[in-house]
Amino acid sequence: MKILDDLISTLRVDSAVQGVYVCVFWTAVVSRHCGLASTLHEGHPYHKIVREPGKLRNKSALELVEYAKSDHLLEASIGMAAINSLIDIDEARCTEKNAFDALAEKGRDKNIAIVGHFPWISKLKKIARTLWVIEQRPREGELPAEASEEILPKADVVGLTGTAFTNHTIGKLLDLSKGKFIVMVGPTSPLSPVLFDYGVDVIGGTKIVDAEKTVRFITEGATHVQTEGIKHLNMFREENT
Repeated sequence: MKILDDLISTLRVDSAVQGVYVCVFWTAVVSRHCGLASTLHEGHPYHKIVREPGKLRNKSALELVEYAKSDHLLEASIGMAAINSLIDIDEARCTEKNAFDALAEKGRDKNIAIVGHFPWISKLKKIARTLWVIEQRPREGELPAEASEEILPKADVVGLTGTAFTNHTIGKLLDLSKGKFIVMVGPTSPLSPVLFDYGVDVIGGTKIVDAEKTVRFITEGATHVQTEGIKHLNMFREENT
């Protein structure tokens, strides 16, 4: 997956891994920084096993980053958290807002397609002309993943979940969204300008400002809304600033 390879190629400064925390909702890797990603797995924890559990802290962060290429979702979750733990976020290009703000600003009275389910979906429905929500496990009123081929080309504004990196659908989704205003959404989303080279306009991600607090919350079962020690940031393509 070229976008993932290009992203990894920018991570030139390695770091020792201080901690790996695979929790019910979130996975965190603490290395140069603390990186977060959604915890994904195949549905049953014994369908596939993680390579070398108990030894991951013996690896360098760049070694752990390679897990992001795995077809095993739990390993890929660890790899994405490792990637985010090595990114030096340029906050000068960011505003301290949630991705919802960018979607709401650009999507008012327009056709919006969101890949992934987020807590602010109901708010977005009130301002969009049409709102489609596409999910791997659709709830009532949502569309299945295969609907993306029909829906994304119809949208004016597209929100793509960062977990598309984890399940390796990001390349296809970006291709289907060409020419649209694209917002990457969620803590898995790497706050890296590399994404702008692939048509993304805004990256709505998360910076961990208090790793100890964040790890305490996620290891105690917190959802992202409940988790503390984080800062929501929107990073903009330069012509959108």
